[in-house]
Amino acid sequence: MISTYVYAFVSVVVVSLISFVGVFALSLKEEVLRKYIFIFISIAVGALLGDALIHLIPEALETSTNTVLTSVLVIIGILFFFVLEKFLHWHHHGEDKEKSGVHPVGKLILLSDGIHNFLDGMIIGTSFMVSIPVGLATTLAVILHEIPQEIGDFAVLLHSGYTKRRALWLNFLSAFTAILGVIVLFVIGNIAELSSKFFLPIAAGGFIYIAVADLIPELQKTKEVKYSILQIMAVIAGVLAMVALTFAE
Repeated sequence: MISTYVYAFVSVVVVSLISFVGVFALSLKEEVLRKYIFIFISIAVGALLGDALIHLIPEALETSTNTVLTSVLVIIGILFFFVLEKFLHWHHHGEDKEKSGVHPVGKLILLSDGIHNFLDGMIIGTSFMVSIPVGLATTLAVILHEIPQEIGDFAVLLHSGYTKRRALWLNFLSAFTAILGVIVLFVIGNIAELSSKFFLPIAAGGFIYIAVADLIPELQKTKEVKYSILQIMAVIAGVLAMVALTFAE
């Protein structure tokens, strides 16, 4: 059990450090970043869908005594992230203006990202309570969708009026809530069986929602055949990465 805690904590620390991908983003020209970020997004789509459908949902069904309840929990996960996104307006108020100070969308991004990362921490913790391979698969899926998200969030923070140093620091604090999420899970959700029955399908629903509602629409903005083919190949690569991790189980 101790190894489960160690793996989970190390994983969420790694996920939190992904927030510093903004440093890498700074070294790239904006047009280069915009041109190739779709590859990261495509891999993330495949990894999220693969983790949800190959790892999380099958594990939840394996421990479930009521498959209908498990299916409903997946739907609840999708609806929860939908309502959360609606409530926080993750993609809204992008054109709200403030006469002085920081653009309001910057604060909105920090709040929503903090909540999102907190949930990621709980998802990772729950996955490791099922098994270490499932935990590793989930961590990889989270990392792959965090990279494009963190680059995008960092760009929004700069656009909102934050300095580069302050944007990096605030982005890291927001990402650090993933550690808080795994701590909360281990303190109040100490029963692996209960977690796998209820939280895993909800987490799977969240992953499906992020992939289908947030990331795939971004990929649809690309119309060129060459880039579309690269997108499909990258999505398949993300799925295959999740398939490969099943051999470690």
